[in-house]
Amino acid sequence: MVFTEDKLKKVQEIIARYPDGKQKSALIPVLHLAQEEFGGWLSAEAMDYVASLLSIEPIEVYEVATFYSMYNLKPVGRYLFEVCQTGPCMLNGSDQIIDYIKEKLGIGVGETTTDGLFTLKTVECLGACGYAPMMQLGKHFREHLTKEKVDQIIEECRNRTTSLN
Repeated sequence: MVFTEDKLKKVQEIIARYPDGKQKSALIPVLHLAQEEFGGWLSAEAMDYVASLLSIEPIEVYEVATFYSMYNLKPVGRYLFEVCQTGPCMLNGSDQIIDYIKEKLGIGVGETTTDGLFTLKTVECLGACGYAPMMQLGKHFREHLTKEKVDQIIEECRNRTTSLN
C-alpha cells in the first residue's frame, strides 16, 4: 500500500508547509489523501503508512483518525449518508430521518447495504443548523430533510449508479 507518484508529491508539498520537525502538522490533510487514495476508508495498514511518511508513531495517527467522523475506519458504500445528530437537527427531526433511512435501506447506523451502495453514518454538527435536519452526501449538504426528500436522494443515487454501468 503506497501512494501514487502524484499523491506522494502532494504529500511532500503538504509536509513542506510546516517547519522542520513539525511534519505531524500535515497529518489531517495527509489522512484525507490516504482515504481518497485507498478506497474511501483508512485501514490500519494505511494509517501505519501515513505514520511512516510523517515519521510519527502509528498511535498518533490512530488517535486523530478515530476522533474525527470525517475518517472512515471500515469500508463504506458508494454513497455515504452522514446525518447530523446534534441538538438543532434532532429538534427538527433528524432522529426520525435516521430511523427512516434505516428502515428504507434495511441497515443500521454504521452499516452498508448488501449491494455496497449506501452506508449510514451519524455525525456531530456539520455547521448547517439553520437547514436542519440535514446530512452530508459527498461534498454536498442535503438540507431540510423529509421522508420524501430522502426517497428522492436514494433514487438519484441509484439512477446515477445505473447510468455509470
